[in-house]
Amino acid sequence: MKEITDIFFDLDHTLWDFDKNSELTFETIFKKYKVDLPLKEFLDVYLPVNSKYWKLFRDGKIEQENLRFQRLNEVFGILKYKSSEQLINDLSQAYIDHLPHHNHLFPDTFDVLNYLQNKYKLHIITNGFYEVQHKKLGNSKLTPYFKTITTSEDAGVKKPNKIIFEFALDLAKTKNTNSIMIGDNLEADVEGAKASGLEAIFFGNEPTYEGLQIQNLNELKKIL
Repeated sequence: MKEITDIFFDLDHTLWDFDKNSELTFETIFKKYKVDLPLKEFLDVYLPVNSKYWKLFRDGKIEQENLRFQRLNEVFGILKYKSSEQLINDLSQAYIDHLPHHNHLFPDTFDVLNYLQNKYKLHIITNGFYEVQHKKLGNSKLTPYFKTITTSEDAGVKKPNKIIFEFALDLAKTKNTNSIMIGDNLEADVEGAKASGLEAIFFGNEPTYEGLQIQNLNELKKIL
């Protein structure tokens, strides 16, 4: 990794513990709006449905508002929970409003960032929405670690599209050959980065993946 000068991180599911924070958010807004559903039962259905809609969003097949409405609408339909369009819209907005106020990070996040910032310039590339992602970074005290922050709204496209990586590289004033991407999504983060000429580290557990792979952020100290 001698040629690496810049590290690009994904945010959700990589540094910011999206699943934990999302669960806490739903717990909060279900109480507020008196949604009478067991949280675990809801989340068991919601998580795969949400992943499906995010893939559609990444692929440009649905817009932001469709993503926010349809994922809840489908889950309530599966669970046979009676809801109105107004309730779903209210919950969708409340979810976005409350999500950045829960800021659990993955273990060793600050320790690893403190280590890396002494050796590299650090950046964010995220498919999340501009306002929400910046609130997450600010509220969780992550903002000072990063020289640049690129969202899909900034670039006009989403990972794995090459344009978002090119946009981020230009913003960071660096080259793909001097950069590495770290993220939890093989398609969006790893394959997208490699197709754009960056090295990549997969944060996850996929036995069939033959590239660089970690299951704990602290492992980055051994690689970088």
